[in-house]
Amino acid sequence: METRVALIAIIVEKGAAAEGINNLLHEHADKIIGRMGVPYRSKNVNIISIAIDAPQDEINDLAGRIGRIDGVSAKTVYASV
Repeated sequence: METRVALIAIIVEKGAAAEGINNLLHEHADKIIGRMGVPYRSKNVNIISIAIDAPQDEINDLAGRIGRIDGVSAKTVYASV
């Protein structure tokens, strides 16, 4: 199956969402290239970026499930390769 390279940008505004995000990312760990999390304490948000190489449907599903968690926003950018 053809895969796509993408970046999922995640903004977390509620700390209670962390467990749900981590559980979803664990389910797709074999497709994740890398992950970076940056706590922005003065604004009380966390910024997470996920580099992933997976089928487009799987990326869309993951980003959608993350974005449906209360207090979380997620957007995806795809590479042209």
